[in-house]
Amino acid sequence: MRALVNIKAGGPEVLQVQQRPDPMPQPGQVLVRVKRAGLNFADISARVGLYPDAPKFPMVMGYEVSGVIEALGNGVTSFARGDRVVSMCRFGGQAELVAIPESQVRKIRDGLGFDEAAALPVNALTAFHMLRWVAPIQPGMTVLIHMAAGGVGLLAIQLCKAVSNITIIGTSSAAKHDFLKAQGVHHCIDYRTKDYAKEVMELTKGRGVDRVLDALGGPDWEKGYNLLKPGGHLHCFGWANMVDGKTRSLFTVVSQFLKLKKYSPMELMDKNRGVSGTNMGHLWGEVELMAHHLEKVLELTAEGKLTA
Repeated sequence: MRALVNIKAGGPEVLQVQQRPDPMPQPGQVLVRVKRAGLNFADISARVGLYPDAPKFPMVMGYEVSGVIEALGNGVTSFARGDRVVSMCRFGGQAELVAIPESQVRKIRDGLGFDEAAALPVNALTAFHMLRWVAPIQPGMTVLIHMAAGGVGLLAIQLCKAVSNITIIGTSSAAKHDFLKAQGVHHCIDYRTKDYAKEVMELTKGRGVDRVLDALGGPDWEKGYNLLKPGGHLHCFGWANMVDGKTRSLFTVVSQFLKLKKYSPMELMDKNRGVSGTNMGHLWGEVELMAHHLEKVLELTAEGKLTA
């Protein structure tokens, strides 16, 4: 089979298409012929050498795929050859074939294309986990979404729209504002030219927001924490400030770490605020939880409330 291989840390030039042996499904696994594979921030971070969970070089990344069942391992009863499926996978998805545990695979309904299906698992599960599981949003809340035009951001917008009377504030470059408004964002802030914290406080008349979804990391987490109302919650789910997508800078890494705010339980209690982190790659062992999230995401997709 062909696979997209990261041969070493670096820019896009370190990626090579190579021939690798076809995997064989083990008991309880299915072999998926990949039609589409997702590309996420974790893949980019791994390529530049800043993703601690990545396999050793040379490696094949890929957390999500859509495709067709090619073969079944012993004991698999939920699928048949030829079934159209979507799946989470812990690496190896950016290849023509990948062997995946049966529990991580779901059939995709008629009418859902391979493109959309493959774009759902990582981004949609991340947004769902934060907004429907860890700190569920309620009618009347105000939500600040950083990198609102990104994969998680767009799905978070849709989850917010599925709840009545949610006010959505999104940060992005100015060029994306018209697009975001069409998606349902009420207030767009250009983080490159405006102090978004000041803008948020003006928009909310000094009250702050109920939820902050922050994949920026570093000092932005503290800014988001300070924007929370009593009862508010900061969701940390990435650290984009540490990676520019091309190279690895140890100076940037160290400086970002030194700027991290330390949260104490006493302070959280006194201010009635919550802080949580979400890393879907570290939830792979929570099979029932991930299966629940994927089922719900596919239900929302079937209802027309989510689309990648």
